[in-house]
Amino acid sequence: MNRTVRNIRNVRTIRNVRTALCAAVVLGLAVGVGACSETVDQVDKAVDETYEVTYEVTGTSVDEIQFHAGGGKAMDPEIETVKSPKLPWRKTVTLRGIMPPAVMPITLDEDGADVTCSITHKGKVIKEAKGEGLVTAGGCVTVSPVTG
Repeated sequence: MNRTVRNIRNVRTIRNVRTALCAAVVLGLAVGVGACSETVDQVDKAVDETYEVTYEVTGTSVDEIQFHAGGGKAMDPEIETVKSPKLPWRKTVTLRGIMPPAVMPITLDEDGADVTCSITHKGKVIKEAKGEGLVTAGGCVTVSPVTG
């Protein structure tokens, strides 16, 4: 067999091996992500404890407020929205399992907004964000208090 044919076969073999490895990595990632999601769902079902949190938003220039209200799954919660809320705004919700409490005031006027959000559980503030930190942090999001 001449050297050129051997080189072509080696290149094809390398490409086939590379393609197989890439496919294995992609499949592994897909299975891993799927397994992770399934594990989270199983944990969420196992941790069926409910808990209450109170969201509060104060300040000025808030166009809408989005928050987790308990619907959906822990890793894919349904988001409820209040448009043109009257401030101060307060809402107590019941969440379940490992669902994270989250509230996000949205303002179109970043420079003129004076906004604070907080999440309270059993009388204790477990998360608070103000002003510019609020915008960069994406509101108030914290871990479920039933996780420890």
